[in-house]
Amino acid sequence: MRRNDHDVTDRIRTTDLQQVAGEVLRLYRGLYDGTPAGAIERAFADLGRLYRGEHPQYLPCDTEYHDIQHVLDVTLAMARLMDGYERSREVTRARVGDSPALPAACFSLGVVTALYHDFGYLRRRGDRRHRYGAEYTITHVSRGSRHLHHYLPRIGLRRYAKVGATLVHYTGYERPAETIPVNDTLLRRVGHMLGTADIIAQMADRCYLEKCRDRLYPEFVLGGLTRRKLPGGKTQVLFSSGDDLVRKTPGFYMNAAKRLDLQLARAYEYAERHFRGQNLYLEEMQKNVRYAQAVADAPSTRMLRRTPPSTLKNGVEPYPRDLVIR
Repeated sequence: MRRNDHDVTDRIRTTDLQQVAGEVLRLYRGLYDGTPAGAIERAFADLGRLYRGEHPQYLPCDTEYHDIQHVLDVTLAMARLMDGYERSREVTRARVGDSPALPAACFSLGVVTALYHDFGYLRRRGDRRHRYGAEYTITHVSRGSRHLHHYLPRIGLRRYAKVGATLVHYTGYERPAETIPVNDTLLRRVGHMLGTADIIAQMADRCYLEKCRDRLYPEFVLGGLTRRKLPGGKTQVLFSSGDDLVRKTPGFYMNAAKRLDLQLARAYEYAERHFRGQNLYLEEMQKNVRYAQAVADAPSTRMLRRTPPSTLKNGVEPYPRDLVIR
């Protein structure tokens, strides 16, 4: 039985920064034996301080859905996809037009962009305009992009500062993936893997549906994503409640599958090479969507009984529950 705070293999506790960092570094060293991993080690250490609220400029994370577990889960998936990419090359190396090798610095770039892809939810100390990080939902990717542009040079990845700030947009929806300006074929593939990791990690989470109902919906309320204005001034309700969000998950899965196949060019297939023929992420995603369909056909979401782990720092309140029901 897979545990609620573990990855798709049930081996890595995705709430534990050290466990995830250890696995990512193990994969890195398996591909680039002897190559220093200073950028990755520094990025993990800095991320831990940020999310715990130990950074002098930023408050601790207060978004329960987009928390450090989500970030670590995505980073682990990203490292596995890049590992699978390189191992796929070993099989097809003799073919004409083989995919280019992934240098150690590009692997490091992929890990760091995954670690900081949701940085934009963190509030600055002294922020008087926003009470909660989820209020940055619409702009969080752009905020994370700006942070990466300044952060990458500080950890030895200066040459990738501009492209790294661009790659993070593969995790957002404000720009179609095919319009993101990355001309380098290999780096564009890294972007595909990053966007893929963000989707497959969260949708394969054992508590994904409970998190959608109880954590993601409140973030949507605060971020202004539960309604939209129509031409003529009328308002359309997109999600009326957490239950409604869960019931619409099968439809979201269909759209996500199209994005994975078309805009992100089936980068999820690299997971099969990493897992030696099995794609655990797709399998767990499909389990969740089948259960979501069963829930959608039921009168309520009481079938969802799993308790997701809490990763927020003691004393941090994510958001009042009276914001949820509107």
